[in-house]
Amino acid sequence: MRAVLPDLFTDVLTRHGERLAVSDAAGSLGYAELLQRARAAADTLARHEVPGERSRVALYATNSVDYVVSYLATLFAGGVPFLVDSAFSPFDLSRIAEDCGLDLLVHAPGADVHAIADEAHAAGGEFGALAVSRVRSFDTPRPHLLDATEVCRFTSGSTGRPNCIEFSGAAVSAAAANWAKGTGLSADDRIACFAALSNGLAFNTSLLAAFLPGASLHLSSGLPTATRVVRLLESTEATRLVAFPALYESIVRRAPKEGFAAVRTAISSGAPLRETVREEFTRLTGVPIHNYYGVAEAGPLTYAADGAGSGLGAPLPGVHLLATEQGIRVRSESMGSRYLNAPGVFEERVDAEGYYHTGDQGHLRDGTLHLTGRTSRLVNVGGRKIDPIEIADVLRTAPGVLDAVAFEADNQHGDPTLAAVVAVETGVSAQSLRTHCAATLPSFKVPGILRLVDRIPANSIGKPSIERLRRLLSDPQSTGDPQSN
Repeated sequence: MRAVLPDLFTDVLTRHGERLAVSDAAGSLGYAELLQRARAAADTLARHEVPGERSRVALYATNSVDYVVSYLATLFAGGVPFLVDSAFSPFDLSRIAEDCGLDLLVHAPGADVHAIADEAHAAGGEFGALAVSRVRSFDTPRPHLLDATEVCRFTSGSTGRPNCIEFSGAAVSAAAANWAKGTGLSADDRIACFAALSNGLAFNTSLLAAFLPGASLHLSSGLPTATRVVRLLESTEATRLVAFPALYESIVRRAPKEGFAAVRTAISSGAPLRETVREEFTRLTGVPIHNYYGVAEAGPLTYAADGAGSGLGAPLPGVHLLATEQGIRVRSESMGSRYLNAPGVFEERVDAEGYYHTGDQGHLRDGTLHLTGRTSRLVNVGGRKIDPIEIADVLRTAPGVLDAVAFEADNQHGDPTLAAVVAVETGVSAQSLRTHCAATLPSFKVPGILRLVDRIPANSIGKPSIERLRRLLSDPQSTGDPQSN
């Protein structure tokens, strides 16, 4: 089967020639330069390909021009890019490498990849500041990729392990094209992206979608503070801002008086955005925030075109959405194919009509989607889905822990965060538990709020009482540090 994305990117990069394609703090590349660098990097990757198979190349790095080059190079070399969240821990990275049968790893030279990488084959050159390492072999059988798969991305699945979603080139292309069409993205747009390209918010709105009409993509890595946002917006004269709700809340708290003169559209997704924050952001900056609803497995689904009023907007082109008592079901042209490392799990969530069960509850009113909750136990923190049972299981393995319960709560700013109440023996500290979690979990799964108690409060049938657990978070008599690190 002939791949879709290499030809599509070649056409787009050639067609837009001398226009600015992508930039970061270290520099920028025009469309023609990006194509040239990506092809040169592809030649390097091709020398390390697996005979008779497509190389599986994991990208484990923060946003940069070099990241985009590496992504394109993998496609041009006939490989399959696996976009791994850079916040994943070395433990998660090791599980992914074994589960998915990775061949190569593109990473920052300082990244902790010793558990899976045997040797570095390239650093610098066409890959800029990134290194390329060979992934060591595992004893477990390597799962077979579908013939149509051209990109793989990850989501925290209901099992707690990162599930690897296979996407066909046609699905990736449709996600970008339908987003560009549905949101009016044009060659005049300059996109300031503060979400990781491994995440659906950025991947679907700011990578291929930006390049299709000839727009420019401007990337920032590191902690996305309000000051950094304003600086990037001013230096690039960005017309679009792509970020998670927490960043908009940070901007509102800082109350900037400048920096948004060129911005016409701000896009938010990944977690609920409080109405008060949306209104205050627009009052301060004059820029409307457009809610966007997407699901990792199904791509971008809705967009609030007017940027006013509540709700997540109407379905994008190529999207069919149903709101039933069983929850929100979607069918899209950008749908993933399956989980590579969790056979049958994806398929169980797709009904006979091809609709994917999202796990969200909500309704359609005047064609606009409104979410009301979740049908599953997953916690949504900053756009990342976390299984609280996984977190509690990890906490229970810490020395001196008797029992643990994890759940969603609000931090001191009123934002959703992961909380845990832990029954411990004398001498156990909150910091020791965070250190224990950080050894095996990515940073976003380490509880931001911890309460240490003698025993877990239970209800009349012996199950943990969530109501009483939540009260413990504000009880000054309980031990532990209730604030986020």
